[in-house]
Amino acid sequence: MEKKKILITGKGSYVGTNFIKWLKQWPDQYDVSEISVRGNEWKRENFGNYDTIIHVAGIAHVSADPKLEERYYKINRDLTIEVAQFAKEQGTKQFVFMSSIIVYGDGDNVKRVIGKDTLPNPSNFYGNSKLLAEEGLKHLEDQNFKISVIRPPMIYGKNSKGNYPKLSKIAKSLPVFPEYENQRSMLHVDNLSEFIKKLVDNNESGLFFPQNAEYVKTSDLVKEISTVHNKKIFMVKTFNPLIKVLIKRINIINKVFGNLVYDQNISVYKENYRVRDLSESVRVTEK
Repeated sequence: MEKKKILITGKGSYVGTNFIKWLKQWPDQYDVSEISVRGNEWKRENFGNYDTIIHVAGIAHVSADPKLEERYYKINRDLTIEVAQFAKEQGTKQFVFMSSIIVYGDGDNVKRVIGKDTLPNPSNFYGNSKLLAEEGLKHLEDQNFKISVIRPPMIYGKNSKGNYPKLSKIAKSLPVFPEYENQRSMLHVDNLSEFIKKLVDNNESGLFFPQNAEYVKTSDLVKEISTVHNKKIFMVKTFNPLIKVLIKRINIINKVFGNLVYDQNISVYKENYRVRDLSESVRVTEK
């Protein structure tokens, strides 16, 4: 069987690096390369040599500074469309774009379940730049150029960035943590890697919402992490009234304690990609 040739645009990215590592389990089936798309050097590469382009290059949701707004649109929207257009012209068959659950806005105090009919409603220019990139890609798709858009929830794993390592640090150091009722969709990076592999194998097109099989309550996640490290952490409800007020006002509180979940039905794929459950994924991440 001929190897699938894959090019990841966004050299050194967390998702790309882990995907390359994941595919090493099948060295005879995949040939994976990565390339930086900064500047114009990438345009010398012949994208037509690859079956699939996985576009993970972009600016993550790290700042709400209005001075950065133009840069978000330039990289997350314009560059995405430019790379896809280039890939199509060169004869690539499939383009996979890493979008985000943030196209639906931030978390909330009340349980909020996103279904297949939920309309995107970005609350910041990060989410909007991703959504506009998706809309730009739609116009490029045809029977010879398939586009898969992935809207993952929070991605975590060993050496991940974002909120997970902050929670891990808390779980290992603080004696108490708020016992606050919330639910989040999350996605371990191995589950994501297996999901992308299946999209490539099946030459898929469409919109996809992969997530772990379990929703996560933040306090349960912190308990799970502390257990791995044999630390005792006490859950208290003392801070709950304050958290309820601050969720709408402080971004980090919202990210940690807000509700933001996908309906599990829209995350089911025809083949199983959930290679790790929550407990195992925490163990693998923390060891």
